[in-house]
Amino acid sequence: MTVQPGKRIIVAGGGFASLAFVLALEQLWQSSTLGHPEVLLYEQDGRDESIQREPYTLCINGADQNDGLVAIQQLGLLDEVRKHSTLNGGDIRVWSDNWKWLSSINPTTHGDLPAATMRITRQDLKRILVEKAKHTRTIFSWGATCTSAERLSNGRIRVSITEAGDEKTSTQYCDLLIAGDGANSRIRASFRPHDMTTQYAGATQIGGISYIPEGLPKPIDQDYGLQMSSGAGVCCIYSPFDDKTIAWALSTVGPERDAKTRFTAEEFIVLKQEVLKTASMLKEPFGTVINNTIPKTAFIRPAKEKPAFAHDASLYGVMFIGDANHILSPFEFVGANLALKDGWDLAEQICHSNSLDAAMASFDRLSIPRFQHKFDFSHERINFGHSTGKKWIFYKYGMAAQRVLNKVH
Repeated sequence: MTVQPGKRIIVAGGGFASLAFVLALEQLWQSSTLGHPEVLLYEQDGRDESIQREPYTLCINGADQNDGLVAIQQLGLLDEVRKHSTLNGGDIRVWSDNWKWLSSINPTTHGDLPAATMRITRQDLKRILVEKAKHTRTIFSWGATCTSAERLSNGRIRVSITEAGDEKTSTQYCDLLIAGDGANSRIRASFRPHDMTTQYAGATQIGGISYIPEGLPKPIDQDYGLQMSSGAGVCCIYSPFDDKTIAWALSTVGPERDAKTRFTAEEFIVLKQEVLKTASMLKEPFGTVINNTIPKTAFIRPAKEKPAFAHDASLYGVMFIGDANHILSPFEFVGANLALKDGWDLAEQICHSNSLDAAMASFDRLSIPRFQHKFDFSHERINFGHSTGKKWIFYKYGMAAQRVLNKVH
């Protein structure tokens, strides 16, 4: 094992990657007779705030071994997650501006998982993980932030910690620091200050969550959908939550816009008018969805991303998981899936490797290709969704050929 009994591990952040890590470490640790390492987790939000923040629905996928449902199964939480989720085939349907069916992606279910996708609210999944983590030997400090860290000459890591509402900074020392503190990671800023900027992927989304009292209209009532503008260079993504609620995001290419999530009543009206004008070619129920948007959920979000990085000798004793390591643009909704698998894989490599160097290398061999595959696909989706001219014609006839082949088989 790379971390000997009696040593200390500090986990910065309490998101999906960090929680999956501490749960997996507890489960996989096989030298309990020799003692368990001391594990301290620091999360800047309070426990309840951490669970209740960001009320959206996640798609936890189970189409291959790298998906989040596999990690959920490995953690022994599949039955509990299933109680609070809806099963879905994970189909992605592509439609024209006037709702002609163009194509579909139909993933298969991996192994003995119950579905290719489970839809669950972020709040329910976070609560399940937090409740399970209460029964581990991890010591949680809610409302405390790891603000910086440095490696000492003796090889240990010194971590500075600030508690909410307290200007004073305390210090803790550890033998291994796990950075799961998100896209704006303070730990990454300490060890990789040159790697704090994200890249603009070339497209911006305007979106929100809509509530339609009479029920979601067809054909967007069940599956994830992409409505194309038939060569006009815009597209709209639909992700239904339940029979009355759906998330939507209209995407355009062009210069990067400023991100925004809070709008006055007047700004919200202007935003809806912009969306309806920009995508005037998209037929109903597009307009119905836009006009039923819940104001507090509206956003402008440029697609930002940051490639994964490998752990080299300069990072010895510090490991980065989830968004602290890599950031995926919103054209691939798999951030939680990547985080869950990162947490499990890192714990597994720590428990099964003979040295930290070996654990770092093994983790990178799993994590980086997994992210890169999703990263590449997100760029393909951006090119596809905003296609114009000859590129649109190429995609159009390609989808037509796919439909013919599907009928033949």
